[in-house]
Amino acid sequence: MRALTWHGKHDIRCESVPDPTIEAPTDAIIKVTSCAICGSDLHLYNGVMPDMHSGDVLGHENMGEVVEVGSGVSNLKVGDRVVVPFVIACGECFFCKRGAFSGCERSNPQASKKKAETAWGHSPAGLFGYSHMLGGFPGGQAEYLRVPYADVGPIKVPTGLTDEQVLFLSDIFPTGYMAAEFCDISPGDTIAIWGCGPVGQMAIRSAFLLGAERVIAVDTVPERLELARAGGAITIDFLDEDVYDRIQALTNGRGADACIDAVGTEPLANSSFYAMVDRVKVATFMGTDRPHVLRQAIHCTRNFGTVSVVGVYGGFLDKIPFGSAINRGLKFRMAQTPVQAYLPKLMGLIENGDIDPSFVITHTASLEDGPDLYKMFNEKRDGCIKVVLKP
Repeated sequence: MRALTWHGKHDIRCESVPDPTIEAPTDAIIKVTSCAICGSDLHLYNGVMPDMHSGDVLGHENMGEVVEVGSGVSNLKVGDRVVVPFVIACGECFFCKRGAFSGCERSNPQASKKKAETAWGHSPAGLFGYSHMLGGFPGGQAEYLRVPYADVGPIKVPTGLTDEQVLFLSDIFPTGYMAAEFCDISPGDTIAIWGCGPVGQMAIRSAFLLGAERVIAVDTVPERLELARAGGAITIDFLDEDVYDRIQALTNGRGADACIDAVGTEPLANSSFYAMVDRVKVATFMGTDRPHVLRQAIHCTRNFGTVSVVGVYGGFLDKIPFGSAINRGLKFRMAQTPVQAYLPKLMGLIENGDIDPSFVITHTASLEDGPDLYKMFNEKRDGCIKVVLKP
């Protein structure tokens, strides 16, 4: 089959790889009808995340048609149209039974689990197409995808909904919704969001769905800021004005009730002096991540407010203002999204017309166009906010 594969920093190729096969009774194979390039895929493209191997198949936002099922699969049948969560979860372990699917104790294979434990103390769940610390599972930027624990992950798509409406249930819609839900929004709240990429856009609209009075969106890419304004947000271009000062002015000096970091480890290097220092530290192996946005979010949150973190970080963070956080009573919420826990509710919002996640799509293309679109997305050219690929 054709697939997008990783071969090093800035080296993505469309090439032929072996077709997936049923490896366990609980597996299913889907023919991928739509997949997407995620902002977190750019961390792989830029060589930031560890333990990628040459030839790894990328992609964790996937959907398609079931073409084969293992003998142990009872919830799916051939011909079903499904969206596949990026999180692989067994459904039976301590965490899965509590709805914390992204903490699954079984889905990350033992060799990968040991690597994750060395880096993080404990291993999270396995993920599609996202390094050998998280299972080395082939992703779905491909013609076909093997789905482990197929009774637990995929959700069937109701008749009448397009791929574009439901594809982002695989990751960015649940992630943006969770980011807003973490804020414990009350009527009248002001929520500030760093990053107007796809997850940030979903967080903006989710915050309003959950009752926020105002959303402040921080970015510098014109197309992203325009889309945020279309969603009702007040926008701040961080290259044109001081983010802290503007948020203070908008909140009468109190700070935002909650702040969402939807950027993670790769903020724009020239966004501030400290962001440039972070980049130098990473380049000289004096640090693993660039947490400029997280620092700023902490300072912009009101006393006893919430900092919600859904941007991807991989290792150790330097010079986090923890004194600010503890002295002002901040609450931190963060996670890889337990997508399975959100799917029924969010599918319902789409069916009811409360939100159509397809608003974020700017480019649709073939797998063969994938390498060029990775480059375009990374460089934020041609108004590229979200890419959907059609294998």
